[in-house]
Amino acid sequence: MTEASEISSGSAKSKFILYWGDMGSQWGVNRSVAQVHALLYLSETPLNAEQISDELGIARSNVSNSLKELVGWRLIHRVPVAGDRREHFEAETDVWEMALLIAKGRKEREIDPAMRAIDVCINQAADEPNLHPVVLDRMRSMQDFLNTADHWSAQMLRVPKTKLSMLMKMGDKILSLLQVGSKKNE
Repeated sequence: MTEASEISSGSAKSKFILYWGDMGSQWGVNRSVAQVHALLYLSETPLNAEQISDELGIARSNVSNSLKELVGWRLIHRVPVAGDRREHFEAETDVWEMALLIAKGRKEREIDPAMRAIDVCINQAADEPNLHPVVLDRMRSMQDFLNTADHWSAQMLRVPKTKLSMLMKMGDKILSLLQVGSKKNE
């Protein structure tokens, strides 16, 4: 099996795909999945699995598994191509929509299960009289943090993309607004 790092072209497109794969692996995403996503994101036309496999130099089975995962994240979708019975795929190209889909997916796969697990631990702790109060206090602190982060995340996911972009570009100016607001309340 050939790895995507063996892409012979030193083009900007190839480098982007390689870098995206490296970043994906640092974020806990399989390198091949990230590279398939990058290729589809940059592609001006829908691609089938054979084309993806050929362009990236990765095994067809690896491409198929990557496509299934990306469809599950809703980062890519199947599109019909006239005169071709094979499945073709294209990526979501709106970067804000992509970021929101990833945030929602990570919340469902990581934060929600963590919140449920901590709830179970805290409920069990009520039946353990020998549990040191510090342990329960720290579990509750973690539960409170996750609940707050979850609530904030839900609010941010409802903010229109244009407003979210403006909010992010404000950066630390938001702190200035908070300081002005707190001075008025004093």
